[in-house]
Amino acid sequence: MEKQLERLLYATRWLLAPIYIGLSLALVALAVKFFQEIFHLIPHILETKETDLILVILSLIDMALVGGLLVMVMFSSYENFVSQIDIGEGQEKLGWLGKVDAGTLKNKVAASIVAISSIHLLKVFMNADNIESEKMYWYVIIHLTFVASAFAMGYLDKITRKGH
Repeated sequence: MEKQLERLLYATRWLLAPIYIGLSLALVALAVKFFQEIFHLIPHILETKETDLILVILSLIDMALVGGLLVMVMFSSYENFVSQIDIGEGQEKLGWLGKVDAGTLKNKVAASIVAISSIHLLKVFMNADNIESEKMYWYVIIHLTFVASAFAMGYLDKITRKGH
């Protein structure tokens, strides 16, 4: 009885696979939005102010970071919690694939969130004339919270890895 329960419990890890497929659909949606922004910008490039162009570029960078984060979470989580990804001989393999454990992934996600928040904060500062100072204050507080959280998570991970 115990062995069947353990096998069943172990097999339930496959319930995560459709979630990772859902994340790949989110990546498709992000790519569509990315190119929608590019196609919207191109016809108006000559009349676009430099500040507005920089804001659009920062949005594109933001989307690229989120896309990279999605890929990292999808593949690393799949390998850590579901099954190893078998890449055939002679096929291109991502250098970090199979090397990112759950703790490392958590730190990379935290660092990515800080990077994404930094870009968002830069966009806010570039548009500061149109934003209330109290809102600006809260944007900075939220960003600093992300930074402090990422630092604390990295520090705790470092302490726990030394203990092993």
